[in-house]
Amino acid sequence: MRAPRLDLRIGTVLLLGAGGFAACQSPSSGSTSTVPGKCADLAPTTGAQKTDILFVIDNSESMFDKQAAVARELPAFVQVLQQGAGLQQDFQIGAITTSVYAQVLYDGGIFYRTYPTQSGKLQPVPDGLADGGVVLGTGTERILSGADPLLVDKFGRLVRVGIYGSGHETPFEATRLATSWWDSVPLTAGGNQGFLRDGAQLLIVTVMDEDDCSEWSDPSDAGWRPQVYVGVDKNRAPGFIDYCTQQSANLTSVDRYYAAFQGLKDSTGALRTIIWADIGPVSLADKAAVAYEDRDAGTLRNVDCPNSEGAGYRHRALALDFDSSLSDLDSICDPSYHDALVAIAGKAVARQSIQVANVPDPGLLRVTITRGTGVQSACTVANGGITFEVTPSGTEFVHFHGPCERQITDTGLSLSLLCAG
Repeated sequence: MRAPRLDLRIGTVLLLGAGGFAACQSPSSGSTSTVPGKCADLAPTTGAQKTDILFVIDNSESMFDKQAAVARELPAFVQVLQQGAGLQQDFQIGAITTSVYAQVLYDGGIFYRTYPTQSGKLQPVPDGLADGGVVLGTGTERILSGADPLLVDKFGRLVRVGIYGSGHETPFEATRLATSWWDSVPLTAGGNQGFLRDGAQLLIVTVMDEDDCSEWSDPSDAGWRPQVYVGVDKNRAPGFIDYCTQQSANLTSVDRYYAAFQGLKDSTGALRTIIWADIGPVSLADKAAVAYEDRDAGTLRNVDCPNSEGAGYRHRALALDFDSSLSDLDSICDPSYHDALVAIAGKAVARQSIQVANVPDPGLLRVTITRGTGVQSACTVANGGITFEVTPSGTEFVHFHGPCERQITDTGLSLSLLCAG
């Protein structure tokens, strides 16, 4: 008997029987085949890509111009999200401040206060003023929908969180409280319930000009106090000491915060996909964290970031944990945040992993990406453009590689099966 001959044009196997007649069989006809008889019966799908976006904004007194600079570039950020890199996007946005508590050394005494309406709680969109300013303490809307036609205007007001917050900046702790402590508390009770959705990736964007000074707090314990303090030493000209760096051994470690964020789960027990992005007090040239004392101003700055209020040691360390290339870390001293925010939005929409469904055999899956130039890339397991994964919970993912990596300029993405039809 002659060996089977594969006809690639029609996708069937031709078997020559003993009498010399050709018997035509579809690959779907075998009793153990995973090939569907008709492609349309089990068309692979990918739903809207869900992203929850949390902005963590420094609201200390040095941040007025920097909040305004972020607000100016939000139209470009939103545009990238809405274009979607070829996939339908389902995103929502919230914002918190870096104010959780303040423990301040002043004139020989240590003073402590808390920020109960902030401390990781989603902030409301404030009313606007004719001059572009906002009225802090107004508004009730805390979660912005990506489908809101007034999104850009509301978002621009949301990031203007004011400059009357704590000078003891704790963005890591505020983020932890936002994503864990307040996640189960209803919005009507001051919590964040409903912001983190099952199946959504979480994009966290911190914007601040001073280093993190976080300790793991306990909002339920009225007697809890941080070990670290900030403030002014009147016996030392010009009066400034980097207290958070001096007392760094008493801060909660960056690695512990990283583990906490990476360990976040949704209500089904599935780990959340986290994207961490930071516009912080690091070098403009190479994102380094190097401190120097600006004695004229009486403050500590990054040596290559003249508008900073710190060196950015912990910011850089956490960004490095999330991405060794530091591609999601940018300097607060950049004269424009346009490129940084566009890149951050692009990282969210053009992820190199997407969730899919109804893939009976990974070898049959073809993903077609339409590039911004109009060129189409056909991506299969066989050509190395994609790999396929099924998680222990049964969720299916496609991962993109090499020439099939997704780009923020992509205009289309479709799935099909190479099968008998």
